[in-house]
Amino acid sequence: MDAESVRIAESGTLAMPDVLWDRTKLVSAAIAPLAAQAIVGRAAVDAAAASLGVSRRQVYVLIKRQRDGSGLLTDLAPGRSSGGKGASRLGDEVEDLVRAMVRKQFLTRQKRTVAAVHRDIAGACRARGLPAPSRSSVERRIRTLNPVEVGRRRGGPDAVRSLQSAGGEVPVIGTILEQVQIDHTVIDLIVVDERERKPIGRPYLTAAIDVCSRSLVGMVVTLEAPSAVSVGLCLAHAGTDKRPWLESLGVEAQWPMSGKPRQLYLDNASEFKSEALRRGCEQHGIELAYRPPGRPHYGGIVERVIGTAMQQVHELPGTTFSNPVERGRYDSDRMAMLTLHELEKWLTLAVANYHGSIHRTLGQTPAGRWAEGVEAMGVPAVASNPTAFLVDFLPVVRRTLTRTGFVIDHVHYFSNALKPWISRRDTLDPFLIRRDPRDISRIWVLEPDGLLYMEVPYRTMENPAVSLWEQKHALARLHDRGIAQVDEAVVFRMIEQMREIASTASKTTKRMRRDAERRNTTIAAAKNRAQRPGAVLPPESSDDREPGMEPTTAPVARFDQIEQW
Repeated sequence: MDAESVRIAESGTLAMPDVLWDRTKLVSAAIAPLAAQAIVGRAAVDAAAASLGVSRRQVYVLIKRQRDGSGLLTDLAPGRSSGGKGASRLGDEVEDLVRAMVRKQFLTRQKRTVAAVHRDIAGACRARGLPAPSRSSVERRIRTLNPVEVGRRRGGPDAVRSLQSAGGEVPVIGTILEQVQIDHTVIDLIVVDERERKPIGRPYLTAAIDVCSRSLVGMVVTLEAPSAVSVGLCLAHAGTDKRPWLESLGVEAQWPMSGKPRQLYLDNASEFKSEALRRGCEQHGIELAYRPPGRPHYGGIVERVIGTAMQQVHELPGTTFSNPVERGRYDSDRMAMLTLHELEKWLTLAVANYHGSIHRTLGQTPAGRWAEGVEAMGVPAVASNPTAFLVDFLPVVRRTLTRTGFVIDHVHYFSNALKPWISRRDTLDPFLIRRDPRDISRIWVLEPDGLLYMEVPYRTMENPAVSLWEQKHALARLHDRGIAQVDEAVVFRMIEQMREIASTASKTTKRMRRDAERRNTTIAAAKNRAQRPGAVLPPESSDDREPGMEPTTAPVARFDQIEQW
């Protein structure tokens, strides 16, 4: 296999079947508290063995795996064989049937027994000519269901009251990173483009707040509308050491608040419920929790901190204030003078100032409360490889491999590392692919064994780095012109034409300037990536690609360390 391709480990974040994933979550919930103890009593081990349906010896084995692992959920995953204790032996069709009938017959107010549900499942399997699962197989799958959902569906809201916080009060958070709240807002400020310093509109802020210390642990400022990628970027920023990022901004400030949250608390927006976010959080041991509908005081901490930040933004030139009445006759567009990059620097300094100011609720500074938490709990572990961490949260597409690589939205991707699979592509299922919408010049392809993500660049290396938004905009323009036959060359010619129009026009609209700034952000990100050691760069001469292919990539160093916490 081609040694030049960058690879990132994939330990089952999306490749593992749902049944195994749910079983691994159940095992982790029982084993993780035991592994955190210096001495584990026999009574606790026996209780865990009983709850998991395994032997005492197996519990000790799982405790050792948890302690020796990298802190990921999949450290406790069962082997990938087709059988074995804890693994699924049922075929996909039987598995789907069991899942559907358990939900239809077990999760009801009739409270049918496991034996009755199993009897009906066995009958349905025989009617379809399928092998019937054992009663223990059905029982194991029922045990992996969420106990709150089971209790509510079988007994009503009162049956699960003991599993939830009492009296509608928000549960008390006592340690740092025990709960982190994330939310988005449109910043009350008009920013200008880098080139002409003319207004391009209001950017978005995604912020992550540690509830215990009221510290900001992550922040993303972008012109893109909030999405699952915004959440992933904010999580990556929260979970990594911020010193290299502060250096790149040219900001001299202290921002020590970093680490993996134990619980992520979110509202019910669609971007907070993507498959990539759910599996990514479960893989890294981050519990996802959502604000109860109709209870605005839940999750209000992040909104109050963002509100405080917006009050400070109202002092900047170009502010839109909170509403038209407050803005009055103030001309926000004419007064605007900060670029997106300058706003990000200003917000970073504002965060540092906030961390050093007395918080009315805490009675001390957020930085002081964070320092107390570090002293009590130890220094939080941070992500050693931000890229590998971010990949776990990128959107997912699935594509079949062709002789020339992959095609996604008319764009072709190829790497020499794909050659071993191209020869047997007819026997392979569609590949799972992750793509960063901000820069689609590369994709991350999950290898067939489900263990590594491989970086695959454009097949035509001369094509410029573009965002998914820009590519879709070009397709829409082509459609409007009635061009039915669209290929990669036509798409990139349209993108180049749009860029030329935007960059050479003497007078442009706010929307055009905003679009140009979004393009510049994509280009800058691609250049920064190319300047890093081990980056993929266009070569000066061709090599052994298939006839008609573009040149291969320059040698690339593998990641020194796969994501660990």
